[in-house]
Amino acid sequence: MLKRIFPSPAPAPGRAICVTIGEASFPAPFPHRLEYSPPCRGTWNIVHTGMLVPEAHQIFICAAGCLRGVALTAAEMGLMGRFSSIELRESDLTGRDNEQLILAGVADILAHLPEKPRAVLLFPACVHHFLGCNLRYVYRELHRRHPDIDFAECFMDPIRQTRYLTPEERLRRAISRLLPELPKKKQASFFGGNLKAPIAHDAARLLRENGWTVCDMADCASYNNFQELGASSLQLYTNPFSLPAVRDLRERLQQDCFYLPQVWDEDAIEQLLMQLAEHLGIKAPDCTESRQKAEQALSDAQDLIGQTPIAIDLTFTFRPLSLARLLLRHGFHVTKIYTDAISPEEEADFRYLQEHHGDIELWPTKAPLLRKLPRPAHAEGAPACLALGQKAAFFQGTPHFVNMVEGGGRWGFSAIESLAHDMIAAYRTPKDIEANVRRKGLGGPSLL
Repeated sequence: MLKRIFPSPAPAPGRAICVTIGEASFPAPFPHRLEYSPPCRGTWNIVHTGMLVPEAHQIFICAAGCLRGVALTAAEMGLMGRFSSIELRESDLTGRDNEQLILAGVADILAHLPEKPRAVLLFPACVHHFLGCNLRYVYRELHRRHPDIDFAECFMDPIRQTRYLTPEERLRRAISRLLPELPKKKQASFFGGNLKAPIAHDAARLLRENGWTVCDMADCASYNNFQELGASSLQLYTNPFSLPAVRDLRERLQQDCFYLPQVWDEDAIEQLLMQLAEHLGIKAPDCTESRQKAEQALSDAQDLIGQTPIAIDLTFTFRPLSLARLLLRHGFHVTKIYTDAISPEEEADFRYLQEHHGDIELWPTKAPLLRKLPRPAHAEGAPACLALGQKAAFFQGTPHFVNMVEGGGRWGFSAIESLAHDMIAAYRTPKDIEANVRRKGLGGPSLL
């Protein structure tokens, strides 16, 4: 018997999917159901991350439908010369030796490249699990047949990401295994981030002031530069997807590691800097001036922005609830947070917001009903909404947004100060969101 999905009359689309943070459950405020992919997909994917390895070539092995997205990414980056694919068809699943198909396909691709790559990032797909493909044999043969090329054992298998490593985690671990064991230097590296840490990065500045050389995986100009990361005594990471990689580096290369979560609380930032200094046996930093600059920048931004509603999304920072808490504490009017789930690392921020700001609306970004929601119209003049993040800008239809993903590589008091300046600029100067959304990425300058 047929049954209505909603009782008659059906609730309005917004009321059907939105929940206040006061009523939300932790860590999953929304049920896991059919998903919608909005057109503003400005976040990094595995192709972007793989392109950070200089002089490397990526090969994806999957069906044409799966290839579409990754091929578009490479094309948008202008790097199709570093991207190839082996397309699987239905007949390949039933009438081919897929181990030999991979080996022959890789050999053919390498033979037709103008230059032999230093490394190959090879991406089998979900279907290779179903086929029981012997990938251990495949990689063993690839190493034997092409000894002058390093092969990274990557995977594009989103079907397993809820129970095993996600493709992003697996990729970073595969990239980390390209690093050789080298004599250690007084050198620290930022590993696994998609965006280069700026000069003003508080932790990087602390290290440099104490005689450390600071490197960054996102800033390597050659494969030799990239491999020099193997000489680092310390690996720093902010991206949570990097944890399996740095654990592997600690075990394989005996490199120390330190986690710098992308917190937006001044006390937490200072505590992490103190812990890093203690960890390295260096003098604890004086954060007074940095805190004052961040506080003044936020005060200047609040004087201009006032009680303008602010929407934040999960692509803007790894800690959107921490950011919301910072802004609310400084007098800003955060009204909406777009996030499909809440990280266990943000439970304390969630409980605080639930108790003190329970009327903030939580919105998913993947619910199919979002397709039916009208995009608010915004007249010229003072913004009706200021968005932090590309998805928030799209769903709110606001041209006033800070166009940044994953925190822009920033961290610490300098990140807060830069954010305040960016909010002022976004409030004063609208962007053409319609033109940006036409691309697969929303047009963040740090991304494409």
